[in-house]
Amino acid sequence: MAEIDPHPENAKSVSLLLLGDAGCGKSTFLARLKSGRPSSSGPSNTDQNTLEKFTLELYDTSNPNQHWTNLRPDVVVMAFDISNRDTLDGLKQWRNDITRYFQYGHGERLPVMMLGLKRDLRREGEGIIYPQEAYRIAQELRCDRYAECSAVTGELLAETFEDLARLAAMATTEKGGQSEGPSCVIL
Repeated sequence: MAEIDPHPENAKSVSLLLLGDAGCGKSTFLARLKSGRPSSSGPSNTDQNTLEKFTLELYDTSNPNQHWTNLRPDVVVMAFDISNRDTLDGLKQWRNDITRYFQYGHGERLPVMMLGLKRDLRREGEGIIYPQEAYRIAQELRCDRYAECSAVTGELLAETFEDLARLAAMATTEKGGQSEGPSCVIL
């Protein structure tokens, strides 16, 4: 059985910029992805003959004054902590920064995914952020995708990674990874 080269020479490279407030779970999410592809809760819909090989370059930051403004990402992921409303409220500023630093031409827009992290910490009570509210905010912020997961428990991690990989793969095509129209897709 042939082994798959994890870094094929002819693979396209897709850079993803992960933005969000400090402490929202970005580093834990990336560490969980790096430790190995999360196991899926069910069979994959992917036909092995249609797989596209590409390399993901992930950049993580929480400081709006860092060097990330010099990057030229193909996809941006805006992350927030599901158990902390302040991190959700902070996404509006992150979205403004994305527009300010990465969208130069009329109608030019990067694919943007909104990601709710720490799903395992969602508790009933005042200030709870339900998926419906987060999805509505993702639409208001003109995100192309919305997903949520828990890096600690692994809940929806595989599905989130697959959706992120699909968005990244779409960014390698001429059409790009942007959604058509004003709405976003929920995972």
